[in-house]
Amino acid sequence: MLQKFIDETITYDGTQLSSLWAFRNYGLQGDSIVSFRGPCRVELSEMVDMEDVRRKSPIYSTDMLHFIVEHFDLDLEKTILRQRLLIAVIKDVIHEFCGVCLHRSGDDLFLEERKLSVSIATITPVSTMIHTGLNVSSRDTPVPAVGLADFGFTDEQVVQAGNAVCSSYATELDGIRLARCKVRGVK
Repeated sequence: MLQKFIDETITYDGTQLSSLWAFRNYGLQGDSIVSFRGPCRVELSEMVDMEDVRRKSPIYSTDMLHFIVEHFDLDLEKTILRQRLLIAVIKDVIHEFCGVCLHRSGDDLFLEERKLSVSIATITPVSTMIHTGLNVSSRDTPVPAVGLADFGFTDEQVVQAGNAVCSSYATELDGIRLARCKVRGVK
């Protein structure tokens, strides 16, 4: 699994959820996880979560840590399971960095009733993709939110956390692949 932290500010607007985005923009050919920091502003026309579209519920944050994952298979259910694994990895990394105990509900992370994350899994003609964004700032969000800065994360620690999540996710997937290859079949 290829992994990269992009050290430039990128506004996540939903267009990044397109097949081969990491390959076209960063030369990462194959399954990948890319992390970057920047605002989040997704218009209804770019949203893939039809429940949010029906509610006319915008996604907006002034500063987020983003993860774009692409897997080259066409199993959306498997990708949703991978999305939940990614959320669990993020929860563990945040706990390791600052000791905060978050709770997970589906594909979202919360501190009490304040939301830390947004996440979606979808399918393209050649792959499946995940976007997960973590608020760095909790200011000016459309829902009660919490951000990494509220936990005391510095700018440097946000980058370190992004790299740690990418590495841990890739390690989990390697472990799953190896676990699959070590057992004998039963009758």
